[in-house]
Amino acid sequence: MNTALSPEIAQRLRDLLLVLDLLGTFVFAISGAMLGVQRSLDLFGVLVLSFAASVAGGIGRDLLIGSVPPAAIGDWRYFAAAMAAGLTIFFWHSPATRWRVPILIFDAGGLALFAVSGAQKALAFGATPLMAALLGMLTGIGGGIARDLLVARTPAVLRGELYAVAALSGATVVVIGDLLSWPVIPAAIAAAGTCFGLRLLAIRRGWSLPVAQPEPRDKEHGAD
Repeated sequence: MNTALSPEIAQRLRDLLLVLDLLGTFVFAISGAMLGVQRSLDLFGVLVLSFAASVAGGIGRDLLIGSVPPAAIGDWRYFAAAMAAGLTIFFWHSPATRWRVPILIFDAGGLALFAVSGAQKALAFGATPLMAALLGMLTGIGGGIARDLLVARTPAVLRGELYAVAALSGATVVVIGDLLSWPVIPAAIAAAGTCFGLRLLAIRRGWSLPVAQPEPRDKEHGAD
């Protein structure tokens, strides 16, 4: 991150990071709550899934860059945002709702917001460009991994989908913008749009990474 920032610009950057983090928390919490309702969890289960989905990536990022206690634990607004999203989905969802598409859309939104905020915060704490991009990706995918594991589902990032790649692309735009001294807010919008757009395009067009194909069992020789 550029070090010659005026106090006013530095404060605006901190405000932007907070807004992105809280928006990402709320959006990812919605995706967690939707999955909880889809799996017929009780109220406590839906709220646990909301909270885990919304804070896991940010906690991992903060621990790795030395920002302790992590913002999701030290600031009540993160918990409030996650609970508000969970309660909203639990009490106002429609039994006839088809959850797959809404979950994917909100998941893509959370992925984009957290990839951007993760990379920006890593840069602010002095991470190298490469590490900042990787930490942005980690921030984006962490919540989805925690959410999926809690319902015994293979995380999207491990199923060949363009999930981590989308997060890394958005985080990379943030890093490039910092290196080229782009205005912070336009760079953040471009980065989030890159991640969100790539993720939705991958879902719509079925883009995926190569998937390992296990060798067929040799039935004749009783191999297992």
